[in-house]
Amino acid sequence: MRLREAIRGAARTARLMVGVPDYDTYVAHRQAAHPGEPVMSRAEFLAERAEKRFGGGTEGGISRCC
Repeated sequence: MRLREAIRGAARTARLMVGVPDYDTYVAHRQAAHPGEPVMSRAEFLAERAEKRFGGGTEGGISRCC
């Protein structure tokens, strides 16, 4: 069981290092800190994170990935 947890932790760290946010962590946080409030779907969550990261041409953001 410890090996499985270590692998999950390493995978989560690797995803964060390359800019892929962790949906499960988001859901756990929303349920713990904001019970009863809506939780974004995985697709909504990823779209929102991409918008925040890349800016989508918004003021103060960038309109490209590189």
